[in-house]
Amino acid sequence: MAGEITPSGSRRSWLSSGAASLARSLRDGDDPFRRSAAASRRDAGDDEENLRWAALEKLPTYDRMRRGILRKAVDGGGDGEGAGSLFKADEVDIANLDPREGRELMERVFKAVEDDNERFLRRFRDRLDQVGIELPKIEVRYQHLDIEADVHVGKRALPTLLNATINTLEGLVSLFISSNKRKLKILNDVNGIIKPSRMTLLLGPPSSGKSTLMRALTGKPDKNLKVSGEITYCGHTFKEFYPERTSAYVSQHDLHNPEMTVRETLDFSRRCLGSGARYDMLSELTRRERNAGIKPDPEIDALMKATVVEGKQNNIVTDLVLKALGLDICADTIVGGAMIRGISGGQKKRVTTGEMLTGPATALFMDEISTGLDSSSTFQIVKYIRQVTHVMNATVMMSLLQPPPETYALFDDIVLIAEGYIVYHGPRENILEFFESAGFRCPERKGVADFLQEVTSRKDQQQYWFLEQDHYRYVSVEEFAQNFKKFHVGQKLQKELQVPYDKSKTHPAALTTKKYGLSSLESLKAVMSREWLLMKRNSFLFIFKAFQLFVLGFITMTLFLRTKMPHEKFSDTSKYVGALTASLITIMFNGFGELQLTIDKLPIFYKQRDFLFFPAWTYGLANIILKVPLSLMESSLWIVLTYYVVGFAPAAGRFFKQFLAYFWTHQMALALFRLLGAILRSMVVANTFGMFVLLLIFLFGGFLVSRKDIKPWWIWGYWTSPMMYSNNALSVNEFLASRWAIPNNDSSISAPTIGKAFLQSKGYFTGEWGYWLSIGAMIGFMIVFNILYLCALTFLRPIGSASTVVSDDDTKSELEAESNQEQMSEVINGTNGTENRRSQRGMVLPFQPLSLSFNHMNYYVDMPAEMKAQGFTESRLQLLSDISGAFRPGVLTALVGVSGAGKTTLMDVLAGRKTSGTIEGDIKLSGYPKKQETFARISGYCEQTDIHSPNLTVYESIVYSAWLRLSSEVDKNTRKVFVEEVMSLVELDVLRDALVGLPGVSGLSTEQRKRLTIAVELVANPSIIFMDEPTSGLDARAAAIVMRTVRNTVNTGRTVVCTIHQPSIDIFESFDELLLLKRGGRVIYAGQLGLHSQILVEYFEAIPGVPKITEGYNPATWMLEVSSSLAEARLDIDFAEVYANSALYRSNQELIKQLSVPPPGFQDLSFPTKYSQNFLNQCVANTWKQFQSYWKDPPYNAMRYVMTLLYGLVFGTVFWRRGKNIESVNDLNNLLGATYAAVFFLGAANLLTLLPVVSVERTVFYREKAAGMYSPLSYAFAQGFVEFCYSAVQGVLYTILIYSMIGYEWKADKFFYFLFFMIAAFAYFTLFSMMLVACTASEMLAAVLVSFVLSSWNNFAGFIIPRPLIPVWWRWFYWANPVSWTIYGVIASQFADSDRVVTVPGQSTTMVVKDFLEKNMGFKHDFLGYVVLAHFGYVIIFFFLFGYGIKCLNFQKR
Repeated sequence: MAGEITPSGSRRSWLSSGAASLARSLRDGDDPFRRSAAASRRDAGDDEENLRWAALEKLPTYDRMRRGILRKAVDGGGDGEGAGSLFKADEVDIANLDPREGRELMERVFKAVEDDNERFLRRFRDRLDQVGIELPKIEVRYQHLDIEADVHVGKRALPTLLNATINTLEGLVSLFISSNKRKLKILNDVNGIIKPSRMTLLLGPPSSGKSTLMRALTGKPDKNLKVSGEITYCGHTFKEFYPERTSAYVSQHDLHNPEMTVRETLDFSRRCLGSGARYDMLSELTRRERNAGIKPDPEIDALMKATVVEGKQNNIVTDLVLKALGLDICADTIVGGAMIRGISGGQKKRVTTGEMLTGPATALFMDEISTGLDSSSTFQIVKYIRQVTHVMNATVMMSLLQPPPETYALFDDIVLIAEGYIVYHGPRENILEFFESAGFRCPERKGVADFLQEVTSRKDQQQYWFLEQDHYRYVSVEEFAQNFKKFHVGQKLQKELQVPYDKSKTHPAALTTKKYGLSSLESLKAVMSREWLLMKRNSFLFIFKAFQLFVLGFITMTLFLRTKMPHEKFSDTSKYVGALTASLITIMFNGFGELQLTIDKLPIFYKQRDFLFFPAWTYGLANIILKVPLSLMESSLWIVLTYYVVGFAPAAGRFFKQFLAYFWTHQMALALFRLLGAILRSMVVANTFGMFVLLLIFLFGGFLVSRKDIKPWWIWGYWTSPMMYSNNALSVNEFLASRWAIPNNDSSISAPTIGKAFLQSKGYFTGEWGYWLSIGAMIGFMIVFNILYLCALTFLRPIGSASTVVSDDDTKSELEAESNQEQMSEVINGTNGTENRRSQRGMVLPFQPLSLSFNHMNYYVDMPAEMKAQGFTESRLQLLSDISGAFRPGVLTALVGVSGAGKTTLMDVLAGRKTSGTIEGDIKLSGYPKKQETFARISGYCEQTDIHSPNLTVYESIVYSAWLRLSSEVDKNTRKVFVEEVMSLVELDVLRDALVGLPGVSGLSTEQRKRLTIAVELVANPSIIFMDEPTSGLDARAAAIVMRTVRNTVNTGRTVVCTIHQPSIDIFESFDELLLLKRGGRVIYAGQLGLHSQILVEYFEAIPGVPKITEGYNPATWMLEVSSSLAEARLDIDFAEVYANSALYRSNQELIKQLSVPPPGFQDLSFPTKYSQNFLNQCVANTWKQFQSYWKDPPYNAMRYVMTLLYGLVFGTVFWRRGKNIESVNDLNNLLGATYAAVFFLGAANLLTLLPVVSVERTVFYREKAAGMYSPLSYAFAQGFVEFCYSAVQGVLYTILIYSMIGYEWKADKFFYFLFFMIAAFAYFTLFSMMLVACTASEMLAAVLVSFVLSSWNNFAGFIIPRPLIPVWWRWFYWANPVSWTIYGVIASQFADSDRVVTVPGQSTTMVVKDFLEKNMGFKHDFLGYVVLAHFGYVIIFFFLFGYGIKCLNFQKR
C-alpha cells in the first residue's frame, strides 16, 4: 500500500491523472489538439501553484498553519476532472474554511485514493515518516486487578417498601457494626498487556466483567466497586496523567441529545475534545519539511491543517468520521429519543462510537459497539478502526457480542473472559490450539467467536469435546485460567509482565496531562452555543410557557380589576395583598419547570463531564446566563399586563421597582429549582422534595403567618425564606406610596398612616430601606443557590447503577445446572427426539396455524422538516416501496437489510403498529383481509426496544402476560405450568425473582431483557410472531439460546418472522426463508435459503459481475456485501429491478395469489369477545400488577409517606395549638392559611411525584394496548384503585398528625369530615395527575401544564381572595376549583358552627366566628352535604377523563 503513493511523487500523481484524462478524451472522441491546449494551461496553473507555495513557506509558523492552497476548477471545468477542466490554485484561510468547501476537499482526497480508507491514512503516515516524525504509542498494562462489589442476595435484593425500610435502618446501624451484604467478585486477579498497533477483541458471556474491565482500564470504574491492583499506561499510573483524555471509552448505552442532528452531536464532541497534540505535531512537520525543501501534496496539507483547527463549530474531522462510519446519509437527521422519531438504533450506536472517534485519544476501549448493526456495517467499521490502529499506532480493545468470522479475523489479539477470570490473552492464531490442548475443538462451519463463548459455559461445553478415548468431564473456568498460565502464550505474557515498561521510551505526546481540550473561555462558548441550539429546538416549550404566563396574567388582572380596588381604609389593603401574593406565587411557580429541564439533561451532562468534554461549571454557567433573557421577558410580560390594570401605585418609579422585584424573584426561583434538580437528580424525589422546599419558603413568606405569630423555634425559617424578602419588597414598594398616607385610626397599631399600619401589623419592614434590603437579600440568595448548583454539578454522581440479583443459594443452582446438562446437550445437538419431544411438551396449548400474505405494500411519512430545508420539494417521503411476500406456518423467515432499509418499518406496518403515515397495499390473513382487532389476539410482537414495567420481577411480568392473553378457557394450573415451560425454554427460570428495572439504569442486562420480551410474547400462545432484532445486544451463546427458542416455536407450526442484523453462519442457516431489503425499502430477494444457503448463493452468483462466495464465508455477510449500494454503483445495476424481472418474483406472485384464497373449510377469524379475558378478570389482573409494582417502588411510595410525616410535623409545629385559642380575625386567617397550605401543598406534591411514575407506565401501556391485552378502562380502574388505597393510608396518617397538633376540636363528626376531605383531596390530586399524563404528549408538557393549573387553583382557592371579593365574572372558576371545595369543607366543618367572639383589626367592634365566616368568606355549615358530593364528583370526573385519555389518545409516534 505504502509504495503506491510515494510522498515525493505528488507531482507524478498529477501527471498520471493528466495522462488518464487524455486517454479518456481520446476514447470519448474529443479533439486531442484542443485537449493539449488545456494541458498546457494546466502547466501554467502548476507554476502559479508553486509560486503561491513558495510565498506560503515564508509566513511565520502560526500564519502558515492557518493557510493552505486549494485547486479549484474554473471556466467550463465541469466536475473538475473531465474534458476542458482547468485548475486554479487558490490560497485559502483554513481556519475559516466554509463547511461545504471542507467537504469538497475531503471528497477530492478520497477520490484520489479510490475511496480506500487505508490508502488515505497511509498518505498521512507517509508524510510523517518522510521527515522522521514518530507517532505516539500507548501500552496499557494491568496486574493483579481485583474488583468486587457488596450486594444483597435473593429476595433481600428486591427494593420493596419493607426492604427499603430495613436497608435504611441497616445503613444507620452499619456505621457501628458490619452489614450482612455478600461480597461479589467481578474480576479475579487478572493480568495482561494491551499493545499498540494491535487490535484486541474482548470476548465473554454477559455478566462476565467485560464492561467493568474496560471501565477500570479507562479510569472510570463504578464508584461503588472496590478496585485493587495496578493499571499503567506506558508505565505511568493514573495519578501522573488524565486517563479520561488519553483513552476513550465508548459506552454500550447510547446517550445523546435527541433534538440535535448527528452532525451537530459529533461537531460538539469534536469541538470539546480538541485536537490534542496534533497541532504541535503538524507545526513540527511543516518546519521539518521546509528545512528539507519538501513540498507536500497541497490537498493533503490543507486537509491535515483543517483537522487541527480548534474552537470552531464545524470541522473536517466530523466529516471524516461521518464518512468512515457510514453516517453521512443521516448527518442532518436528528438523533431522536423515546418520544421523538430520529435515526435508527444501529445508526445511534454508530453516533456513540463516532462521538469518541472525533477526539484525539489514541487508546480506544469500545464496549459492544455493534449492537443493532448489520454484519456488513460492523465489518466496515471494525475494518476502519483496524486501519487506524495499524497505520496510526492506536491501541484498541473492543468487545463485540457476536462477531461474524470475517470481523473476528480482523483482530490481532483475543482476550477471553468468563466469570471474572481471564481464560486467554494473546494472539488470535494460538487460541484454538490452547483449547485443543484442553480437549475441545471448534467444529466446521462454526464461527470461532461463537465457539469461544460457548466452550466455557457449563451447559454448552460437552458438544465440543473431541478426545474420544478420554471420558468427558466439565472443565471449570478457573481450571482454564490455570491451564493458560502453563500454556506457552500465558508463560510469555508472564515474562513480559515481569519486565517493567521503560518510561524513558514514552512519547512526549502519548499521555495527556492537560485536563480539558479547550481553554475555559472556549469551553464556555462551545457549551453556550450547544445550549442555545437546544433552547431553539425546544422553543415550543418556552413559547408555551410565555403563553401560559399571558393567560395567568389575564386572569389576575381581571380578578383584581382596578374599578373594584378602593384604597381608602385599612380593610382595603387585603385585596392588594391578594393581588401581590397571586403575582408572587405565579412568578415563583413559573420557575418550577426548570426542575424537570435540569434533571432531563443530567444523564448526558454526566457522561460528557466524566469524559472531560468541559468543566462542569461551564455547563452550569451557560444555563444560568441563557435564562437571564427569559427572566427579563417573563417579568416584563407580567408587569405590563397587570400593573396598571390592577391599579397599583401609579408613580413610574414604583412601576420599575416592582419590575425589579419580580425579575430578581424569578432569577432566584430558577436558581433554587436548578439547584434542587442538580442535588436530587431523580424526578420522583425532586418533585417531592421540591414541593417541600417550596412549602417551607411559602409558609414563612409572610402572608400565611405574620411574623409575630411565628413560634420562637421556627423564627429562623422566616429570616431564611427568600420569598419573605420578595414579599417585603413588593409590599413596601406598594404601601409606602403617597395614596396610602391616609391617617391611621386604629389605636391598637402605633403608626401614622394606613400603609405603615398595615406593614407593621404584618411584621414587614416599614421604611423605603426595606425594599433595597430585600432586593439585596434576593440577589444574595440567587448567588448562593447558583454557586451551590455549580458545586452539585461538579461533585455529585448520577443516582443508581446497574445491579444484578445474586441467587440466594449458589450451591442449589450448581446442582440444578448439573442435572440440566445432559438434557441441554441433547437439545443443542438435536441427536435424538428430545428436541422435538421437548418443544412439543413446551407448547401444550392448542392454536390455529395461519399464513400472512401481503402484496404491493407502500408506506409514506410526511417529509421531515430537515430534509425540506435541504431543498426536497416532495410533500412525503416513501419508506417502503412495492413490497410483496408471504409468511407461512412452520416456516422461519428472516427479514434482512442494511441499517435503515426499512425492516422494522415493514414489520410495524404488517403488525398494525404504525400510528402515523400512509399505508397502501393489501394484507391477507389465511386468505381473508386482515382485521387489526382479531389480528392482535393471534399475533405476538417482540419489539426491538424491550419495554417492561420496571418494578415487577421476571416471573410476575410473564405471569401477568399469560393471565391476560391466554384464552379464558385455560385454567389457572395449566397457565402456571405453561409459564414455567416458557421460562425454562428461554432460560429465565434462574432469574425468576430478579427485578426488571429500567434499561441502562438498574435491573436486567440487555440480553436478559431481550429474553424476557420473547417470553412475554410466547406465553400468549400466538399463531404469528414478529420479532424485531431478537438477537441484537446478545452474545453468541445467548443468541443461540434465543434462536433455539424461536426454532422450537416454529417447529410447533407457528408462523415466525425475525428481522436480524448480524447473523452468524449457524443462526442465519437456522432460517428457512429470506426477505432481503435494500435502502429505500425495496425487495432484492424473497425466497428459500436452501441447505448451506445454496439457493440464495446461486441466485446472486447468476447475476453478471457478482463475485463468487469463498469457502467457509458467512453467506449473510457475503449477500449484504455483493448487494450493497457500492456494489450496485460498481456493476451499474439495480438489484431491486433484477429481482422484479426474475422468475423468482413471478413464482412468489403465484404463491401470494394462492394464499390470497382461503383454504377450503377455513372460516375467517372471529372471537366472541374483543379481549381474551372478561372485564372483571382484566381488572383483577391489572390491579394485581399495579399492587406488585407499587410495593416495589420505594422512591415513590416510601418517599410519599416520609413526606407526609414531614409535612404533618411542620404544620403541626408551626400552627401548634392554633385551633384552641382563636381570639382575633388574624388568628382565624392564620388557621385558614394553615388549612389552605396543608391541603394544597401535599396534594400538589402528590400530583407532581406521580407524573414520572405514570409516564413510565404509559410507555408499557402503549405496548400492551397494541397487543390487545385488555380494555384501557380496566387499566384505568386498576391504576386508580391502587393509587386510592395508598392515598387513603396517607390521608389517615396526615389527619392524625395535623388534627391533634393544631388542636382542632375532638368531636367525631368534625374528625371524620376532616379525614374525608383529606383523603378525597389526595385522591383527586393523584387522579388529575394521571389524567394529565394520559392527555399530553410528554411528561415535560404535563409538568409545564401542572404549574399553570396549580397557579390557577391557587388563585381561586378562596384564600388569596375570599369568594365574596371575587368579581362576579370569575365566581364560576371558584366553584369549578376542587381545592376551594376542600378548603370550604374543612373550614366550614370545623368552625362554621362556632359561637366564639373575635376582635377585628382596624375596627373597635367584635364578631361571632360563624357570622364572620359567612359574611367575609361565604362559608355556611349547612352547605356541607353539597361539598361532600362535589368531592365525589371531582374524583369520578378525573377518573373518567384519565380512562378516556388512555383509551382514545396515542402520543407514541411510529
